[in-house]
Amino acid sequence: MTDAELMRMLVREDVLIPALMAGSVVLIVAVRTVGGVIKSVSRERSRREIAAFIAEGTMTPEQGERLMKAGDRTC
Repeated sequence: MTDAELMRMLVREDVLIPALMAGSVVLIVAVRTVGGVIKSVSRERSRREIAAFIAEGTMTPEQGERLMKAGDRTC
């Protein structure tokens, strides 16, 4: 089956619109999932960096705690 035949079948059988809608939903879910993973990774990296600053003594634990809570939406 060629691409042209497949496209004609999709349009003729009224499948194109539901297929586009389903594809859009899958794409939106994938983009939001990747965005959440990137956000979690960057938050964890920041927490590790703050912990490293505290460990080397360039930052007090209180300053580190304030920094960690600054980006927390639940506070």
